Amino acid sequence: MMKIIIVFDIDGVIRDVSGSYRRAIADTVEEFTQGKYRPSLGDIDALKNEGIWNNDWEASQELSDRYHKAQGMEVSIDYEQLVTFFQSRYRGSDPVNWNGYITTEPLLVSQDYFTQLKAEGIEWGFFSGATRGSAEYILKKRLGLDNPPLVAMEDGPGKPDPTGLLVVVEQLEETYPHGGLTPVIYVGDTVGDMYTVNRAREQQSDRTWVGVGIVPPHLHSQPEAHQQKLTEAGAIALFNSVEELTPQVVEKLFTH
Repeated sequence: MMKIIIVFDIDGVIRDVSGSYRRAIADTVEEFTQGKYRPSLGDIDALKNEGIWNNDWEASQELSDRYHKAQGMEVSIDYEQLVTFFQSRYRGSDPVNWNGYITTEPLLVSQDYFTQLKAEGIEWGFFSGATRGSAEYILKKRLGLDNPPLVAMEDGPGKPDPTGLLVVVEQLEETYPHGGLTPVIYVGDTVGDMYTVNRAREQQSDRTWVGVGIVPPHLHSQPEAHQQKLTEAGAIALFNSVEELTPQVVEKLFTH
């Protein structure tokens, strides 16, 4: 099998965040609009589909600001207070032994999947807008992966800036050199993820870049609209589960 790198987003791909991150967004917006507005999952998806609101703290502030502006109100939100409130919901009340929404996130993939990829010569890593603590909680503690290559929120600019994606790819090529520029698949569930692939391609046009879209679980019952947005943003293949992206499917993406 040809040498290939796969870089994965985490939220909506590796874990279901509809009852955790998205719930924390809704809680936070409700708190900072004094209980007047609680965004639905559809409201949050619509914001995410703009392609620039990968950071959930910033997304919470933006939804709050839009509500206030729609009401003709000028309200200044303390960003640090907003982040603290968000984290109290997502991580919980104990800063050491987390007890918040993060502890209930369903996994969307097994450790065996990554073992299978490695066995077929496919190297992999992660580029996520989640904090490093949150990302490592799911990758190391829940999935049992051993120090996987990871670029998280604190490590560079947020998506759709491709810097973090390029860094992960560089790390993997340094660790597993084979000569030449390895083709890269980036797997994500949002329009912003696909924009990130497009920008990476602009910066490294001599490398093959492929965007693969995942429909997150909360949209499985009516996936068509999201599938269309991912395709329009540049996804060349779509799946309901990342585990459908088997080594055999990966190879077909580059041979057809």
